[in-house]
Amino acid sequence: MDVDAAIFDLDGVITRTARVHARAWKAALDPLLERRGQPPFDLHADYRRHVDGKPRLDGLRGFLAARGIALAEEEIRALAERKNALYLGYLESDGVEVYESSIAFVRTLRGRGIRTAVISASRNCVAVLRAAGALELFDARVDGMQAERLGLAGKPAPDIFLRAAAELGVAPARAAIVEDALAGVEAGRRGGFAMVIGVDRGGQAEALRAHGASVVVRDLAELNAAA
Repeated sequence: MDVDAAIFDLDGVITRTARVHARAWKAALDPLLERRGQPPFDLHADYRRHVDGKPRLDGLRGFLAARGIALAEEEIRALAERKNALYLGYLESDGVEVYESSIAFVRTLRGRGIRTAVISASRNCVAVLRAAGALELFDARVDGMQAERLGLAGKPAPDIFLRAAAELGVAPARAAIVEDALAGVEAGRRGGFAMVIGVDRGGQAEALRAHGASVVVRDLAELNAAA
């Protein structure tokens, strides 16, 4: 990797919290869907297509629009808060799992002098990193709270990645993006980054390429072995 920095998405790349997010979305949305006679929230298709990698409210609004469901703003916000409460409860009861191969890859890059950053649409990024024992692996961090404070647009806009590159002091053309979400790889492409690595966690390799991934791997162990 002929770059000076690498920017990693958190959920689904570093930690296994993507499936916890999906579980929380399902628990929050299924009662609403059942009342309206609609199919339940799909842990894979609906999660990947509508909410993965996006700010909570953006993802929820996109999902509801796709299902043709109109809700008042206070109802939407209440659903989003319900989802977050469920997510935090699952984290507390089940803990945080990491992808050990991803942690090893980050360490390999840092050992070669490549600066690293982590991004997340979640407002719980610090808590998750701390619980995973990975807080010290990154030179910069941009999460949902910072994005809101700075007025950064959510993915597929590249704002959060561009902010992370700026905090690292690296031009996008000298940085790589590592993402598992379709919105995330599209954001990397839009931002003009040197390389966009798509991590295929759910059989969507072609979709990742179509959205902007220049390289697709099933696991970062493949890149660590080649490094």
